[in-house]
Amino acid sequence: MVVRHPHRLPLLALGMLALLTGLWAGLSRLGWDVSLPRPGFSSLHGPLMVSGFLGTLIGLERAVALGRPWAYAAPLLTGLGAVGLIVGVPLLAAQLLMLAGSLVLVAIFAAIIRRHPALYTFTMGGGAIVWALGNLLWCLGWPVFLVVFWWAAFLVVTIAGERLELARLQQVSGAAQAMFLLLLGILLTGLLLLGWSFDGGVRLFGLGLTGLALWLGRHDIARRTVKQTGLTRFIAICLLTGYVWLGISGLSAMWFGGVPVGPQYDATLHAFFLGFVFAMIFAHAPIIFPSVLGARMAYRPLFYAHVVLLQLTLSVRLIGDAAGWSAGRQVGGLLNAVTLLLFLVNTISALRSLPDRAGAAQSRMS
Repeated sequence: MVVRHPHRLPLLALGMLALLTGLWAGLSRLGWDVSLPRPGFSSLHGPLMVSGFLGTLIGLERAVALGRPWAYAAPLLTGLGAVGLIVGVPLLAAQLLMLAGSLVLVAIFAAIIRRHPALYTFTMGGGAIVWALGNLLWCLGWPVFLVVFWWAAFLVVTIAGERLELARLQQVSGAAQAMFLLLLGILLTGLLLLGWSFDGGVRLFGLGLTGLALWLGRHDIARRTVKQTGLTRFIAICLLTGYVWLGISGLSAMWFGGVPVGPQYDATLHAFFLGFVFAMIFAHAPIIFPSVLGARMAYRPLFYAHVVLLQLTLSVRLIGDAAGWSAGRQVGGLLNAVTLLLFLVNTISALRSLPDRAGAAQSRMS
């Protein structure tokens, strides 16, 4: 495969390194006997997966979309922050790199909003601000079990903004937009309560997640495009299954409330980060990777393998959490990691040399 934009490959590689290392640390957290570079490394699972991988990927995608050289500082800084966590630099140094990267993402969205002031761009920009605030709280010593909800809000608000952009094709009513803003307000109010009432804040946050899951399921264009074929149908199925997991995560947060560790915490977070967020990644990978690399991706029905496996393995994991079945949780978590590796293999093997602008445009409408 010939890549038209080779300078972007190192940035993408930093994100992939964070993903693979984060998965390795996650296996240790599940109780698997894996060798780690140093004691306590497993606690970096969340930061590596969210700010290291997802933050770098989103920053890179937005830098490409903006088309300004300075914007590439966002994925560079978060990627270097992830490397710092991996090699063991002082924690604050790595945290500050990730904070700086998230602030550059805020600047990227400020530039985007100047070009296209609309509800969806303001929403995505708000998501970037939430991520920066979460990283700031992490630098100030807040524990990850609190900060992770700020990171989750960054992702769901960003994704909701992206889907809101496409929902315009269905002419979303003013009342529906008002409900969207109300749900965002509930979500953000839950975040603000975390520092005073962890339990109450998590439950309110869960209410916001559940409401957004219902809103997205009702208004996303995927409800229509799922009736089509090929890549368009694949994207729609990923999106709709992701909204189901988003609802499950929200209901779990409402039911269990603020728990900093344990199976209930695991169920709430991984229904969100694996079930929802990675479903979104599966859906958008055929768009993002060609855009970033200047290559095209040949759609294959084999893509459904990692989608189906995600549903099955995550179900096993969450059943293990709910039933106190530690073996189910461990095996489900291991198979979650295998599923993500399969996704990477399927994605890389489907990349081709030349950009397919028509195919990318069709996918963008999905």
